[in-house]
Amino acid sequence: MFVNSLYVVTAVIEAGAGLALLCLPSSAAKLLLGTPLLEPSACAVARVGGAGLLTIGVACWLARSDTQSSAARGLVSAMVIYNLAVVLVLGAAGLQFQQVGVILWPAVVLHTVMTAWCIVSLRNPSIADRLGSLQQ
Repeated sequence: MFVNSLYVVTAVIEAGAGLALLCLPSSAAKLLLGTPLLEPSACAVARVGGAGLLTIGVACWLARSDTQSSAARGLVSAMVIYNLAVVLVLGAAGLQFQQVGVILWPAVVLHTVMTAWCIVSLRNPSIADRLGSLQQ
């Protein structure tokens, strides 16, 4: 149940963020970073990022009932890397920029919590035991 909830929450958050970046990249950037994207190339890169986030959301949604396979462990491990990278990138941006968007620091906190949730999910003995018995 613990990992299932992680998948569902991740799916909703990342699919929503992905759709926002795909459909309204400049507005999403303004909310996050405090400034809109002015260059078409920046909007294109934001849309590529949005497609990646949407992909993470779909993968988590489709995996929501799989908590015991090696693929499930791989997905959660990848989510640790992703969430930690987001914390570092957005945290650095927040410290470097004079002005930030209204959702930057809440996003940093959210991704910090998601990183911890993923790590706890990976370290959960019941999950590790089930994965170990499947591999034998």
